[in-house]
Amino acid sequence: MKLIARGKVKEVYDYEPGVLMFKFTDQISVFDKVIPSMIPRKGESLCRTTEHWFNQMKDMGINSHFIESLSPNEMLVKGVRKVLTLKDLEDRKGCIIPLEFICRHYLAGSMWRRLEKGKVDKKILGIEGDPVYGQKIPVPFIEITTKFEDYDRPITVEEAMNEFGIRKEELDEIYDIILHIDEKIEEEVEKRGLIHVDGKKEFALDHDGKIMLIDTFGTADEDRFWEMDEYKKGELVDRSKEFVRKYYTNTGYYEELMDARDAGKEEPAIPALTEEMIKDTSLLYAELHERLTGEKF
Repeated sequence: MKLIARGKVKEVYDYEPGVLMFKFTDQISVFDKVIPSMIPRKGESLCRTTEHWFNQMKDMGINSHFIESLSPNEMLVKGVRKVLTLKDLEDRKGCIIPLEFICRHYLAGSMWRRLEKGKVDKKILGIEGDPVYGQKIPVPFIEITTKFEDYDRPITVEEAMNEFGIRKEELDEIYDIILHIDEKIEEEVEKRGLIHVDGKKEFALDHDGKIMLIDTFGTADEDRFWEMDEYKKGELVDRSKEFVRKYYTNTGYYEELMDARDAGKEEPAIPALTEEMIKDTSLLYAELHERLTGEKF
């Protein structure tokens, strides 16, 4: 096998013609920065949780790249090629759609931070009156961001079509798939006392030119979950990588990073996690796997 790509949290190998192997590492990243700390068994948690959801999608008739798992932290997927834009491709087959899609059901995370700074108008979320962190968004809001840039940035539907070449009918199908997936995730996690707050999905065009779900989703890395009982009491208890994001927000690193990005200056290096944070984060990933899937970790 040949290593062909190394991402923030996984390695991609050329396994055999038309097939790739994902190896999930114990690395962790936030704000598009890889943290210089390893989280024990995080890769296994992501791989096994993702496998669970892909099997659910198969039962729902949703096309995906998943083939099978080889080990607790390795899986085989259908290979597609990386492209930076679809607009100039004659053969729109077997390639990644170079965008990411975030479906938001509650007001949280980066959307809240952008709303606070006036970078987002509450009207696009259908919110009337003063926004409140944690409130449910009236209608699920799907946001598009870039994928292969230095850090992800939100773009409009028009930019996705004009600059990246995705077609309106493809977007409509992707939106429909996302809403169906999130309905299933919500149905499953509510059984185990969780609220599905938001989540990221990625797609490709398969070798027949059909929309295909790829990468990972429904995990602590891509999605945000809250404790349902605590939410009903007015408390927001995170069960996702937001736990780590909040750590860096509280230390002041996030604000320092955003100021540097806004000013176009050199970004500060992200500090390592404390031993206590490493232990707590590892436990979070293990426990969340069980809460999301109903399976023992």
